[in-house]
Amino acid sequence: MKQKVLITGSNGLLGQKLVNLFSNMDDFVVFAISRGENRNDTAKNFTYTNIDITDSEKLTHYIEDKTPHYIINCAAMTNVDQCEKEKEKCDLINVEAVKTLIKCVKENSIHLIHISTDFIFDGENGPYKEEDKPNPINYYGLSKLKAEQIITQELINYTILRTILVFGIVDNMSKNNIVSWVKKSIEDKQEITIVDDQFRMPTFVDDLAEACLLAIKNKAYGIFNVSSSQLLSIYEMTLQIADAFDLDASYIKAIPTSQLYQPARRPPKTGFILDKSKNSLKLIPLPFKDRLQVFKNQLLNQ
Repeated sequence: MKQKVLITGSNGLLGQKLVNLFSNMDDFVVFAISRGENRNDTAKNFTYTNIDITDSEKLTHYIEDKTPHYIINCAAMTNVDQCEKEKEKCDLINVEAVKTLIKCVKENSIHLIHISTDFIFDGENGPYKEEDKPNPINYYGLSKLKAEQIITQELINYTILRTILVFGIVDNMSKNNIVSWVKKSIEDKQEITIVDDQFRMPTFVDDLAEACLLAIKNKAYGIFNVSSSQLLSIYEMTLQIADAFDLDASYIKAIPTSQLYQPARRPPKTGFILDKSKNSLKLIPLPFKDRLQVFKNQLLNQ
């Protein structure tokens, strides 16, 4: 029997990647929801519906009608500074919508796969294990922690995938990620200022999509870290991007975080310890530099 999977936030980078992945597999029937018109022009074998995830009544009715075996929740407000300035809107999408999903999951015995973030940590003691104590220092991180706590307190089958700085390419991008932004800026001969005192382990979207599939295949329940395997400063990342695409790195200027004056604080050093994902998800983490080459090949084949 085919398994039914519902992907929320299907117009985003991860959402589109998941629709493409699952719709090409004979084992799954794919339902996708997001706001606005469908942006995924390449995948064929799926059903798209325009639903705002904050509309709890419409969302509940849809889930009860489709009766999915799995829900992969990619819908989120992820602009960190916007979350700081629009806390109520952030909570509606990142917290309240999750409550609606959990109610449906409990009533219909659905496996929920939820995407979380390194920003639940303060960045003082990274890299982090899954069991380390969260301490968010901005509202985005707090909202994602609230969602995690709501999920983990319920007697449901859940998988929480924490991730960092997701990058990649799909046919119809709605917003930039760090790689596409740096690449385009240098190609346009624009000088960019990049912080050299924040450290991350960026995640290739294909790997995160694969982690979602592996969570289903391996019935891997609980919390898992998903990222590349090497901790880099954001400045070092941009130098690797310039190198991968044969771009002039002189357009990249290093600055300290204190000179950015952003509304939301950023954790200085996150990163993940990935042993649990390697053992339970059977996910093989690779260096950022290696994933950049795959990204580059995908761009060339578009």
